[in-house]
Amino acid sequence: MIQNDLHKKKEKLTTILKKLDSLVVAFSGGVDSTFLLAAAYNTLKKTVIAVTAESPIHPEREKHEAIRLAKKIGVRHIIVQSREINQSDFLANPRDRCYVCKKYILEDIIRLASDMNISHIAHGANVDDLNDYRPGFKAAEEMGVLSPLIDAGLIKNDIRALSKNMNLSTWDKPSNACLASRIPYGTPITKEALTMIDQAEAFILNLGLRTCRVRHHGNVARIETAIDDMEMILDKKNRQKIVKKLNKLGYKHVSMDLEGYVQGSMN
Repeated sequence: MIQNDLHKKKEKLTTILKKLDSLVVAFSGGVDSTFLLAAAYNTLKKTVIAVTAESPIHPEREKHEAIRLAKKIGVRHIIVQSREINQSDFLANPRDRCYVCKKYILEDIIRLASDMNISHIAHGANVDDLNDYRPGFKAAEEMGVLSPLIDAGLIKNDIRALSKNMNLSTWDKPSNACLASRIPYGTPITKEALTMIDQAEAFILNLGLRTCRVRHHGNVARIETAIDDMEMILDKKNRQKIVKKLNKLGYKHVSMDLEGYVQGSMN
């Protein structure tokens, strides 16, 4: 029954994509956008282009992963420098920060698509996103960006299952969000803070963890990770390495959130 439902949703997605003559996919390299890109490429072939925004708000590791994935899928991949990091309305870090950011990024992608005579732009929002605080989704709607995964009725678990069937390595990839989401609303965003967060998370993940968020509270780093991974962080050698590294990056105090990682906790 479940497999039959998945098949129907995938068929519906294919039908939606077949109606498009060409498509630009806003591609982050995450579970959703990778699945959408692969499905679109399977349907439309060379008329699909992946566009990834490069910015200090995105982990460096994610950019390299996006490049690798696009190459493996076989799609043309363009990286654009996004502008939000130089905009005062974004740097002020308001509660609608994601709305502001998404507008700047999509403006650049829409302009690029127009220059290439491509009229359709899509992003990887799924049905589950409708139940969360997603100001960026509102910006995409206002700007006419398509959400094929929502139109096909796909939830996150559907996308993971279908990605596994398609042998996409992202099928079980942990969810991610931009580095600005680690900074409490109202606290100004700086390139220095984003660099500290990026390097701190990369160091901790390289110890063997799958999920990690370093919440940035000035000179205090609050580490969130899966409950099952806490023991790894509290291992004496790992704990000493983490504290030493984060102190070197500029954090005077390093703490761990005993609640564990909670998606969207800064909301």
